[in-house]
Amino acid sequence: MLYKFPELTEDDVAVIAEIEEYRERLRHFLARPRRWRGQLRRNLRARAMRGSNIIEGYDVSLDDAIAILANDDEALDADHRTVLEVTGYRNAMTYVQQLADDPHFNLDQSLIRGLHFMMLGHDLSKSPGAYRQSAIYVHDEERDEIVYEGPDSDLVPSLMGELLEMLESLDDDSRGISVFVTAAMAHLNLVMIHPFRDGNGRMARCLQTMILARNQVLGPEFSSIEEWLGRNTQAYYDVLARTGEGAWRPQNDASAWVRFNLRAHHMQAQTVWRRVQVSERVWVELEEIVQRHRLPERAIYALFSAALGLKVRRTSYQEDVDVEGPTANRDLKALVTAGLLRPRGETRGRYYLGSDELRATYTSIRKTAQDRVEDPYLRLALGQARELADEPLPGL
Repeated sequence: MLYKFPELTEDDVAVIAEIEEYRERLRHFLARPRRWRGQLRRNLRARAMRGSNIIEGYDVSLDDAIAILANDDEALDADHRTVLEVTGYRNAMTYVQQLADDPHFNLDQSLIRGLHFMMLGHDLSKSPGAYRQSAIYVHDEERDEIVYEGPDSDLVPSLMGELLEMLESLDDDSRGISVFVTAAMAHLNLVMIHPFRDGNGRMARCLQTMILARNQVLGPEFSSIEEWLGRNTQAYYDVLARTGEGAWRPQNDASAWVRFNLRAHHMQAQTVWRRVQVSERVWVELEEIVQRHRLPERAIYALFSAALGLKVRRTSYQEDVDVEGPTANRDLKALVTAGLLRPRGETRGRYYLGSDELRATYTSIRKTAQDRVEDPYLRLALGQARELADEPLPGL
């Protein structure tokens, strides 16, 4: 027995419809080739990867997350253990992205266990790729107490089999169930089964993202809620605690969990939509700056990252614009001479930051974009309250 799909409320259905509108809007906006899209996609992947690992206590900067995606060890500031953990998650998620449009895709226990090995293969003491063979407890370090006990280890293989059979039956969306609800319930059931000795939260979030990626409306980096979960870790833990009540209780109602995920999807979609619009406008401004300074047009790729406050390194710029090292060095030197980049560090450790002018350009554009992310459920509740307030009292 697994946690069952809850009945959706009218508000849930309304929020799902709005999420779909955002996805459709993004799909149409991104349909035309845009040169900044590759960098935005990379940044979103890095934010998602960073968010999922922050939940587990492995915190890296956005610059470090981008460096890990690029396999740029020289650019890293994080400690070795954190880099190993985040790199493992990167490997698993990269494979998930490769599976997104694979016509021979088969969601089975071997795939789940293989993804787990990719995540934790650097630490064999955690039995990567193998189901646990003993009881498992989630311990709250701050309160020094057990907050969750997983089901008996003997039940794990059959429960995982049941979960994956359920997901396979819903893969073609033949029952009209929203993919956001399916992905949320997959996440919930895996994290509650807690099939592995470690890495269960990351595996649950990976599975959720994989289901969204298989939906193929947008790339996983535009659909994932891992960044949002990383920013709202305590709320994430709280709703899991309320749903599970400290033990494997699949008879419990999962409505609050599903609503939490739908809220996350809606608010993350708002954030991504704003970033897409800002990226478009920043790129246009940078084109004018490059023309004004008579710089090579490809230099925009370095300026775009710098405008967003990210470090620019010769290796990443060289890869972005597909030029040889000496050409990349000349471009970056020209950007420094023009006063658009500021060098930091020496030789192999050198990187560049955006000038005040560049950062001001981004800040100005960002301020004019919709900066407030609203809670869709709160908006719906306030709207209903206003409607009730406007209704005439009975008998008047």
